[in-house]
Amino acid sequence: MDGVIADHLNKHLTLYNRDYEDQLTFADLQGKKLREMAKCGIAVQKYYQDPTFFRDLVVMEGSQSVVKQLQENYEIFIATAAMEFPLSFQAKYEWLTEHFDSIPKSNIVFCGDKGILHADYLIDDNSYNFKNFKGKGILFTSPHNVYETEYARVNNWQEVAAMFLG
Repeated sequence: MDGVIADHLNKHLTLYNRDYEDQLTFADLQGKKLREMAKCGIAVQKYYQDPTFFRDLVVMEGSQSVVKQLQENYEIFIATAAMEFPLSFQAKYEWLTEHFDSIPKSNIVFCGDKGILHADYLIDDNSYNFKNFKGKGILFTSPHNVYETEYARVNNWQEVAAMFLG
């Protein structure tokens, strides 16, 4: 979900810059996570502890229409690694049911290790989620992963459509 269909990084960066009077940009994050560049380090993750953080994220451009098109040919599951931030469950669920109402509720998966998923493909912005995954991992471009070359990559939802819908 996060970083693939929901733009959490934009909100995270905006809140950090406001609260820490910094001016980090997406360009500053090339090849790095925000926690590596933030003045407060790992403490920048505190925003994820807010139970409402994930509720009002911006939908990634093109994701809704492409997911609907994919559903005509594929069974689609939305998986989100929510175990690290358990207060996020309600907000993520509400966000998903609002913005991706064509996904059956039974196809929304809250998990820790995405290796539990038995699917042909996993589109994710974090390559560590491919470690135990048995299918094919497809890396969705985000500033922190721009230098990774081990996996197939898509830069946006138009490229996802081209890959799966021809």
